[in-house]
Amino acid sequence: MKRIIISTGGTGGHVVPAEVLYQYLIDKNEVIIVSDKRGINYLNKKKYKIKEIDVPKITKNLVKLVPFIIFFTFSIIKSYLFLSKKKANILITTGGYMSIPICLAAKILNLKIFLFEPNFVLGRANLFLLNYCEKIFTYGKKIKNFPNEKKHKNYVIKPLIKKNIFLLKRKPKAKLKKFIILIIGGSQGAKKFDSLFYRDLIKLSKKVEIKIFHQTSNKNTNKLKKIYFSNKINSHTFSYTNYLHKIMKKSDFAITRSGASTINELVFLETPFLAVPFPFAKDDHQFLNAKYYVKKNLGWLIRENEIKPDFLYKFITNLIKNKKLLIKKKKNMKKFHKVYNWNENSKKLNNLFLK
Repeated sequence: MKRIIISTGGTGGHVVPAEVLYQYLIDKNEVIIVSDKRGINYLNKKKYKIKEIDVPKITKNLVKLVPFIIFFTFSIIKSYLFLSKKKANILITTGGYMSIPICLAAKILNLKIFLFEPNFVLGRANLFLLNYCEKIFTYGKKIKNFPNEKKHKNYVIKPLIKKNIFLLKRKPKAKLKKFIILIIGGSQGAKKFDSLFYRDLIKLSKKVEIKIFHQTSNKNTNKLKKIYFSNKINSHTFSYTNYLHKIMKKSDFAITRSGASTINELVFLETPFLAVPFPFAKDDHQFLNAKYYVKKNLGWLIRENEIKPDFLYKFITNLIKNKKLLIKKKKNMKKFHKVYNWNENSKKLNNLFLK
């Protein structure tokens, strides 16, 4: 039995893979998830063994630079003491700058380090840490910005999907009269994302019976609730839920940012989607994620700055009139998600850590 630490934090996009890796490994290993303050909010403390080690946000402000260096150094020391106390054998990190202190501590302790990159472009933190790791888990052989001399470290796995989503997949979808739309704004740029669509959705609600599930930032939930309520639109607005997969399952169509975990879950649950990548995502990784799946005819893709008034109204109206468009996407998704294999991933990962 190995003592495995999974480092994560920041956004849900980093935390979700950590949860799935925990589920894969916990039966045969002792596993703890380490996260910063932001990431802790996404984790179920009753379900996972969790340790909080906060990491300062990277700053370019010269005034804040000295406090940042002190805090960052303290994060490395705290990580070192934690890893030593737990006598850890392996560290897995799901990316992001918050993973750097614990990875440096693991390197000092000569632990085996494994990275995870869910996007089709190598993140900057993972690029930096690539020199120190044994392997990096990815979803494909062609990853943008991946150094040729390090290609031997690329360990391709099947997409990571939570176990409860695999179980949910077996349940038949309920047939409802209304057209259910899921909007996933994510944790970054949600305010701008929300403002792109609500006028079109109001117009659409006058023509057809719809229900809207809208995930947005904490700051924007009340504003959206008022808009939907004042226009008598059947809706549910929320900032975060552990049951997003259940909403995906019963939705007819989703409008989403293009985080890797979100796209994979939509594909697995056969929910056709329109991807609108966050335009300021580092290295444009959300666009590259969406492009990969859209090329396989699993969804639609549009840049945020290309969206014109009435675009969404016309787009959804066309989908409702021509249901074959949605049916075709669902069939393509069904064929594609056969590659999502829980047992194969579990066996592949556990065998790797036994070496």
